[in-house]
Amino acid sequence: MERYVGDSKVQIHDWLAALGVQFEALVRPPGNSAPRLHLTRGKGWGLVRSLVQECLKYPNIRFVWAAKAERLLVEKEAVRGIAAVNLRTNARSEHRGRSTIIATGGFQSNLDWVRKYWPAGMPAAPRLLLGAGHNATGSGHRLVEQAGGRLTRMDHQWNYILGLPDPRDPAGQRGLAAFNFRSIWVNAEGRRFTQEFGDPKKALADLLAQAGGSYWSVFDEGGKRGLSVTLAGWENFEELSRLIYGAEGVAMTASTLEELARKMGVPEAGLAATVRRYNTLAEQGVDVDFQAFGPKTTPQPAKIEKPPFYALRFFPITRKSMGGIDVDLRCRVLDRSGQPIPGLYAAGEVTGFGGLNGKAALEGTFLGPSVWMGRIAGREASGAATKPKAVSLRRAPIDRPQRRFQDEACLRCHDVAREVQRIRPGFWHYEQSHAKALARDYRCSNCHADLYPYRRSKHKLDRAAATGQCATCHGVQSRPG
Repeated sequence: MERYVGDSKVQIHDWLAALGVQFEALVRPPGNSAPRLHLTRGKGWGLVRSLVQECLKYPNIRFVWAAKAERLLVEKEAVRGIAAVNLRTNARSEHRGRSTIIATGGFQSNLDWVRKYWPAGMPAAPRLLLGAGHNATGSGHRLVEQAGGRLTRMDHQWNYILGLPDPRDPAGQRGLAAFNFRSIWVNAEGRRFTQEFGDPKKALADLLAQAGGSYWSVFDEGGKRGLSVTLAGWENFEELSRLIYGAEGVAMTASTLEELARKMGVPEAGLAATVRRYNTLAEQGVDVDFQAFGPKTTPQPAKIEKPPFYALRFFPITRKSMGGIDVDLRCRVLDRSGQPIPGLYAAGEVTGFGGLNGKAALEGTFLGPSVWMGRIAGREASGAATKPKAVSLRRAPIDRPQRRFQDEACLRCHDVAREVQRIRPGFWHYEQSHAKALARDYRCSNCHADLYPYRRSKHKLDRAAATGQCATCHGVQSRPG
């Protein structure tokens, strides 16, 4: 932690800014004693794009797509690469080198592990939604364990109470981290039970102390547009409204609070009394019950009084791992006796960020440590590599002017509507992005202008050009069709 604080200005902020990342705000979220959340223009993609484009300048950096690492190659107690399988073709390959860095993320999309390592003293959640990345299943943890490495602090987890069941998931396992600042949270009795948008650690404990381990977010017509989903691609309110307010069984709505309470299955008198009490506090400008707002709150809370009224049911949702692979300050993976494993490094969430967050994290203290540890691991690993040959850097990728062409030019060969329904290994991103494009009625030329006109010998994605199209789904505001 001491080293991170000392390094963060130069090694993270200044380095990223020099690569083109634009920091546009510094904010203090609830539960934080100081402003420490640095917002980047373009959200997550505003950070990742600059890193990817820098990598694409180097001809000796190669990305291998749709592949899964199956095991580490261990020779004479040193790691010398990985064995992988192409998920689309099942072809197997080996990728050898003097150094290997594990950066596979956490395990919060592995529900068995989340429950296995659930924090001691924290009540179990009757229903727990998956809210981490789809690939955050602990795959890197398994690789390291097989090679003799050790895991530590696995019970250090950071889970939220903002879990709204994802209406797109027929299995009902995945959730959306969502919230509405214009709402109140009520339990099975129709009563407020915690400070809305307060300390996440306390809020989770308060929720798990409630019967059923869930709550309702209640708001009125004036607060309908206040609903927000903390994922890229959900910024368009019309699309959000269709997927949440328009989906059967997701949002409850009624013309009166009594009718809404009946649909929610909570006492009518309890909900009505809670809303009356909240409206009184909102009018006075001070929440003496739960301190959710006060004289300095901006904006001031609004009453819940304009029908129709809405209710969304929320559950705990998995989010981030703060335990994982044990590493030293050089990001070297440690074996079960505490000694570094030659040739093996790890960085980021797969290590629980080296433990610097402790048991209760703060906003802005995940991506920063990931970048910082990645740089340390990169320097260490490259120092152990063979001396590279001098290379001529490619020109920096540039945004190309968008060219329009008819969709039939692509659809003659690609039955996209059928392909996104096939659910094939190695095609997750293709299916997700193209399903979204179909739902928004995007033209093929929105993202694939570089492939037109068709030439068989050159009909391959230009990765540099593609970085200009990712903002279609991952930008702050999605591009129009």
